[in-house]
Amino acid sequence: METNEQNNKLSDVQKNEIIEETSSATPAESPENLPPTEKAMSIVALGASAGGLEAYKQFFRHTSPKTGMAFVLVQHLDPTHNSILGGLLQKHTAMNVIQLQNDKVKVEPNCVYIIPPNRDLLIVDGVLQITKSEKSHGIRLPIDTFFRSLALDQKEKAIAIVLSGTGNDGTLGIRAIKGEGGLVMAQELETAKYEGMPKSAIITGLVDFVLPAEQMSKKLVDYFSLAFVQTEAKVEVVAPEKSDYLERAFALLQNQTGHDFSHYKQNTIRRRIERRMAINQIGKMSDYIQYLERHSVEVGILFKELLIGVTSFFRDAEAFELLKTTVIPTLFKDKDRDRDRDSERPLRIWVAGCSTGEEAYSIAILIYEYMNQLNYKRFKVQIFATDIDTETIEKARMGSYPDGIAADMPPEYLDLYFTKNNGNYCIIKPIRDMIIFAPQSIIKDPPFSRLDLISCRNLLIYLNTALQKKIIPIFHYALNPGGFLLLGSSETLGEYNDLFRTLDRKWKLFQHKAWISADITGFDFSIPVTIKTPVHKTKKAKYISYQSLIKDILLQDYTPSATIINRDGNILFSHGRVGKYLKLASGEATLNIFAMAHHSLKLELTTAIRKSINQKEVITHKGLAVSIDGTLQLVNLTVRPIWEVVAEKGLLMVIFDAVSTFREEVETIADLSQEALLVTTLEQELSSTKEYLQTTIEELETSNEELKSTNEELQSSNEELQSTNEELETSKEELQSVNEELVTVNVEHQNKIDRLSVLNNDLNNLLVSTDIATIFLDKQLRIKRFTPVTTKIINLIQTDINRPLAHIVTNLSYTKLVDDAAKVLNTLVLKELNVQSNDGRWYVLRIIPYHTVENKVDGVVITFIDITKQKLAEKSLRISEENLLGIVKNDNVFIGTIDRQGTLLYINHTLPLLSMDEVIGSSVYDYISPEFHDAARNCFEQVFETGKTNIFNLKGLGTEDNQIWYNSQIAPIKQGHEVVAITMIATDITAIKQKESMLQQENEALKEQLVALRG
Repeated sequence: METNEQNNKLSDVQKNEIIEETSSATPAESPENLPPTEKAMSIVALGASAGGLEAYKQFFRHTSPKTGMAFVLVQHLDPTHNSILGGLLQKHTAMNVIQLQNDKVKVEPNCVYIIPPNRDLLIVDGVLQITKSEKSHGIRLPIDTFFRSLALDQKEKAIAIVLSGTGNDGTLGIRAIKGEGGLVMAQELETAKYEGMPKSAIITGLVDFVLPAEQMSKKLVDYFSLAFVQTEAKVEVVAPEKSDYLERAFALLQNQTGHDFSHYKQNTIRRRIERRMAINQIGKMSDYIQYLERHSVEVGILFKELLIGVTSFFRDAEAFELLKTTVIPTLFKDKDRDRDRDSERPLRIWVAGCSTGEEAYSIAILIYEYMNQLNYKRFKVQIFATDIDTETIEKARMGSYPDGIAADMPPEYLDLYFTKNNGNYCIIKPIRDMIIFAPQSIIKDPPFSRLDLISCRNLLIYLNTALQKKIIPIFHYALNPGGFLLLGSSETLGEYNDLFRTLDRKWKLFQHKAWISADITGFDFSIPVTIKTPVHKTKKAKYISYQSLIKDILLQDYTPSATIINRDGNILFSHGRVGKYLKLASGEATLNIFAMAHHSLKLELTTAIRKSINQKEVITHKGLAVSIDGTLQLVNLTVRPIWEVVAEKGLLMVIFDAVSTFREEVETIADLSQEALLVTTLEQELSSTKEYLQTTIEELETSNEELKSTNEELQSSNEELQSTNEELETSKEELQSVNEELVTVNVEHQNKIDRLSVLNNDLNNLLVSTDIATIFLDKQLRIKRFTPVTTKIINLIQTDINRPLAHIVTNLSYTKLVDDAAKVLNTLVLKELNVQSNDGRWYVLRIIPYHTVENKVDGVVITFIDITKQKLAEKSLRISEENLLGIVKNDNVFIGTIDRQGTLLYINHTLPLLSMDEVIGSSVYDYISPEFHDAARNCFEQVFETGKTNIFNLKGLGTEDNQIWYNSQIAPIKQGHEVVAITMIATDITAIKQKESMLQQENEALKEQLVALRG
């Protein structure tokens, strides 16, 4: 409230002065004069900590008050004090500065909003919402919290700026901003009072501009005017006739990176290209393509821009809870059940598109936790985490993440599975060893095989439908029967729902259907393999004697003319005088009954054959009038399916049976008039036609159903053929998968070898530079390796590797080296002693157990540290000490150390009749005559104050007849510039004083004698 009141108290004159100052300081044009339809608002979030006030002042001094943008300041503030940041900033900007107090405030353009102390800030639908902070002290990450919220709410309009501050707050938040296509800036390190926060942001490689605070506003206005205002760039990018520009961009990307983005969703590609055009201030798509062709660096940046994905630990907590409670227990249950049959096969998981590794590590943590709970340590787990971006793979391998991950997981996970190192959280080694990170493209590289779980979340949404149709069958092929597939919440299986069983519709968890095989043969993998097609043995058809067959059948019933045909009407065998009813048609020779049938029989014959095939029964047409050689005959036509032959299905027998009462019927027909005969014939044809039409209709309906059925059968046949083809190519795919795994493991091992080589070089250089002789022995006390300097002590050469230490001659007078090494190996107790070589040099010999990473003892380490110089120094010091002690122990010299209170801290020898214990700790004034107390005190204080040495004589305590006089030298003892004690060196001058007294007495006696003589 105080800040708002201060804002309101600013006079119009003051605000005009600020406006003039900021306007003159900002050379960029503001979009205030744009047409209403082209105005837009973007929200700029500025995050800062220590040193942030100065950066804010520089930023707003050079920012126009009418940019059309809103500014939200997220500052690390003391939770116990009210903030006056608003009042301080109001002096440097004409915009309205609002110290947030209310729970909900709608964001307006050309305003500055400041987070309140001890609160977190969110934004939902353009409304700022204040939430209570979970932690009032300790690690708080309000900048990460607001950046993430801003990314979700504003998408590509979100802008984040990281200014001066310590720590790494904001680092995870800018990843979310970039994932949505927003803009990120960071303060130039040389201009930041504290470089921790901007440096952490810059290291991620996600920052678009690194600038001093005073130069940021110009870049903001330029970017804002081109990115969110309707320009020629937007029109050109989305225009269909300009699609060839995209093809050129795809070609440039593929040539430089080896990856084809033409199957990615066009809208996503366009948005990212628009963003790069706005950042580079390029208005035309054609100009940007030329810019890409001239600048390979920009091609690399665009490639990284297209790959930015939003990821975090345990993202979508409910999905991971589903893995924890459903998937992982099922996988281990199956493994436990099959342990006798396949105990060596590990649990295999593939995390495709792993980015910086958070999701792979999250799955590994859940599995590791479950294994520890149920003591399933005997199972081996392999997690393959892949991505096409090699830089993110390297970051994932490091397993190091900023403090912001604390907001994504339970605190106990941080304590159990992470260690703190240089302000970052590092994953522990057992979790790291479960995962193999490797670059791989799911589009062009062979997949892994025999997998139990595939996690591919929020990757398919960036691919077009055609590519998704190819990837889903690959996942099905790669999974074991009953394996699990986890997709993103916005992704689906498309037309491949029949390949998987849906376990959770919301979080897109699916299970492999074992009895259905997916088709991946059309997918072009990059590893060529030649497939030899096996020769199929065809079953030899059984010979059938149709003549014997027809004779047997006709003999059972009758012996009319007949022929055997197949379902297509092709004549296989004929008996009797079928030539009366069938004749060879003109044109190309054929034995098809439909083409050869007599014209008066064709209609009925066709109908009967179709009916018999469809109904699978005998069809008979009686009394058909057939004109044969000018004579009209009546024929009974019968079509009979042949069930007797199982090996040849679909055969039909067509029987032409002349009517037995042929003569009488002919005479009857002859008596009929020509007109009646015509009517009878027409009626017969009409009846046949009706029957034929009805049959045709039924056949058409049946044909439609058959076509559908045939289509399904063809699809089924295609699947069967694909399945057969898949079986033929299984060896190829598995070999490709195994090869890919070997390549992946080889890359991982190569990286480990490289790291081990670096560590080995560092270790060798360390051992050489320290000039410490070191020998490594195994459990049998055989030499594994040694440093070069060791050869000066023990007679070793390179060929002595693997030889027992007992076989080697040493240059030491020490003869128990081998025995002591064996003792240390058995007792695991360190052995340390000083030994001398034959040439007189001295060494500290240390024998310690050799511990492996698994904390197992695998030998001993012997080190020799040369201490010859120290020994010589000790000898010299001992001589000096003896000489000094000779001086100090002089009875005529009293040496004591006294503190500021006059307490004796040390004396070189005791006083008469007193012990050392009685004297040390007592007051020095106890041993000085009272008449000298004040003089001694003044002398001591003068030395304490000035730090200069002082000398005076004093009388010590004694009998009246035996007073002891000392000549005292008081010297300071300093620590730095402070005098902490004084040293008093008192020499006994009693004899001198006595002589002086005797001389004085003699002098007095002489004086008296002189006076007497004069008197």
